[in-house]
Amino acid sequence: MDTLVSASMLAADFRQLSTELSRVAEAGADWLHFDVMDGVFVKSISFGEPVLKSIYADCPMPIDVHLMIVDPIRYVENYAKMGAYNITFHAEAAEDIGAVIDKLRQLGVKVGISVKPATPISAVEPYFDRIDMLLVMTVEPGFGGQVFLPETLDKVRQAAAIRAERGLSFRIEVDGGINGETAPLVRDAGADVLVSGTYLFKAADPQATVKELRG
Repeated sequence: MDTLVSASMLAADFRQLSTELSRVAEAGADWLHFDVMDGVFVKSISFGEPVLKSIYADCPMPIDVHLMIVDPIRYVENYAKMGAYNITFHAEAAEDIGAVIDKLRQLGVKVGISVKPATPISAVEPYFDRIDMLLVMTVEPGFGGQVFLPETLDKVRQAAAIRAERGLSFRIEVDGGINGETAPLVRDAGADVLVSGTYLFKAADPQATVKELRG
């Protein structure tokens, strides 16, 4: 499975957002990672529906929506209608994980489920045959620019082993502290979608950085 790079918009310069998105797309980034934070599930508040609506028409990449919000089933339809390519929600934030998956399937978007560093893979393994992507957070969700947590590599390895054993094809995405040093570690563990924010958007040579992340 080819490794994809998802550029985290949290690290973009919002004064020139259109230029920033074009720059990382031209550098070879595959997706735009769009973090939605509600100030409840995580402490931070980021951006939401109005921003997605404003960038969708001109966004040069598929939009990889990551909902860090409570009760995500209330909002997935809006994000799907505004052009999300895939929508990832947190297992810890959903009252009924299966119901959210069913809703996303009905909406025709790719389905992702995410776990915080402390949440075991066993909490979401029962849903592995119903998802398109598992997002393993490699930092605590809520803030950009954090340091990678090496203990999360075991979770990536575990998910990859289960995927292989069961003959499944969902992607494994990692988010948090991904750079030139940590990218090979997560790829070797089995991750095939790497979210990169500061390391990519602040790079002097984004094209070389995307190639480095992709491996």
